[in-house]
Order: sequence, then C-alpha cells, then structure tokens
Amino acid sequence: MGLSVMNNNSGTTEKHHHIHKLFLLCNYILLGAASSCIFLTLSLRLFPSLCGFFLILLHVLTIFGTVSGCAAVSNGTNRWYFAHMVFTVLTAIFQGSVSVLIFTSTSNFLARLNSYVREEDAGVILKLGGGLGVVIFFLEWVVLTLAFFLKYYAIVEGNGNGGVAMRSGKVQQDEDLKDWPWPFQV
Repeated sequence: MGLSVMNNNSGTTEKHHHIHKLFLLCNYILLGAASSCIFLTLSLRLFPSLCGFFLILLHVLTIFGTVSGCAAVSNGTNRWYFAHMVFTVLTAIFQGSVSVLIFTSTSNFLARLNSYVREEDAGVILKLGGGLGVVIFFLEWVVLTLAFFLKYYAIVEGNGNGGVAMRSGKVQQDEDLKDWPWPFQV
C-alpha cells in the first residue's frame, strides 16, 4: 500500500496540441500579411525615402518575430521564446501606431513618404496596407496569448527549460515504505 498521487495530463496534452496548431496558423497568417504589406509598400515606390525604409523594416521585423515564434515552438528553447515575445510586443505596438496614422491622416502620411504614385491610387494602396496592419496588430496579440499558454503547458508537462517535471505525480514507491518502521507505513 502506499500514498500515491497520479497526475493525468491527457487533457493538457490535447489542449497543448490544439493551441500549438492555432499558434502556427496565426503565425502563417502573420507571415502572409506582413509580406503582403511589404509588397504594398514597395508598390508605392517609397524605397528611396527614409519613412518608406522604416515601414519596410517594420514588416521585416514582424516576419522575424513570427519566424522566431515558430522556432520557439519547434525547439522549445527559452532564447527563441524571449526573442519572439520581445519582437512581437514591439512590432504590435508599432503596427497599431502606423495603422492609426494611416487611417487618421492619409494625405499627411503620403506627403511624408514622398511617393511617386498618384495621390488617389497611393491613398487606396496605403489604406489596404493600413487594414493589413490592423489585422497584424490583433493577430500579434493573439499570438502572444497563445505563446504564453504554450509555454505554460510546456512547463506543466515538464518539457519547458527549467520547468519541474510533473508527468507523474507519484509520491513514493511501495517498496520504499517496507523498510520504514511500522507506525510510518501508511
């Protein structure tokens, strides 16, 4: 006989699997949206301007954060996880700011970008990019939440770096109790 506590993690593993799939799907959508924003920005012919360069750099950083998130999930290392968190938070803040700037003052934003495209066409292209920026903003916060849950489940299951293994919550084996004096055998 003995005191034993068993921890069944089949529900946790199933949740982890579904969250992992949703995390990867959101990251793939982010990759598509960020690369589309790059192509929309390039179609405005902004590359010679400094603001256009920073706008493209923002989307490249979004792609880097997304790739580091996929690497964090596949490798399970803390280095990629922290890089993903930092890049995702920063790019989410900047994507939201740029989107608000695009929708509130499109003509002023176009004047700063020094675009060579007609103003009507550039406004439509810029608003398309702003709409994708809003999608990226919300998806990045969803990805951050999913990354948190993935890290939590990895630690609970004992797969996380520095986490306590909790696969089997068994306290002691019955054989160990046989060597103890009678009052301590439970």
